[in-house]
Amino acid sequence: MSGASATGTAPAPSQSPAGLRATARIRAVADGRGGTALPLLAGEGPLALRRTRSESVAEAGVMLVGAMTAPLGGDHLTVEATAGPGARLALASAAATLALPGRSGEPARYDVHLDLADGASVRWLPEPLISVRGSDLRVRTRVRLAPTARLVLREEQVLGRTGEVPGLLRSRLTVDRGGRPLLDQELACGPGAPGGWDGPAGLAGHRALGQLLVVDPAFAEDPPAAAVLGEFAAVTPLAGPAVLVTALAADALLVRELLDEACRSHGW
Repeated sequence: MSGASATGTAPAPSQSPAGLRATARIRAVADGRGGTALPLLAGEGPLALRRTRSESVAEAGVMLVGAMTAPLGGDHLTVEATAGPGARLALASAAATLALPGRSGEPARYDVHLDLADGASVRWLPEPLISVRGSDLRVRTRVRLAPTARLVLREEQVLGRTGEVPGLLRSRLTVDRGGRPLLDQELACGPGAPGGWDGPAGLAGHRALGQLLVVDPAFAEDPPAAAVLGEFAAVTPLAGPAVLVTALAADALLVRELLDEACRSHGW
């Protein structure tokens, strides 16, 4: 079990005519005894945070628990996590996130900000995001890494519930390492997205997609090789000590199996 933590008290989430505003804040620091402490663990509204047991005694575990239905159209949710020098943090969510239509007609926003200092390690492994018919969600994930930090980040999207068309989903992931861009990519799916998003040059009709990004300083000496994991999955080394695994499948279960297999086979 990792080091002790203190839970911060967050103000109540704000409500505007357009929707809900809520932020979850996490700060992890090395406790000096081989573990990781959480001096800040504060959530608002639908973003409740719970301390959990982790796989490693050096790592602090945090679970994001949805306390209410969100994000609805017009909502703006933010998760901010900072890992100090040498801290190890595992972040996960308890259930899938449903992007739902709102009354205002405004898009919903979901931002994730991760900041890793030298020697820090963060695993961000949320459950899938499901784009429900009529919804409009914009996801923005921003990561800042010190040169010796390590990151494992997973994203999974499901386009519509069973038997329904998806909403509009726009997702962008940007990662900077040592102040220099490592990865910047954007995805748009559903009604209103650029034409052909579900065609052969896009998702080829698949309803579920996912990616796994691993940034590890050890890759500078021993980079993973490019590989094909199946007809619609691949391992792609990046220009830096990082690798990106991408997968398409008929459903979320198959996408998770492909990403998990990549982790097991490479020891990530």
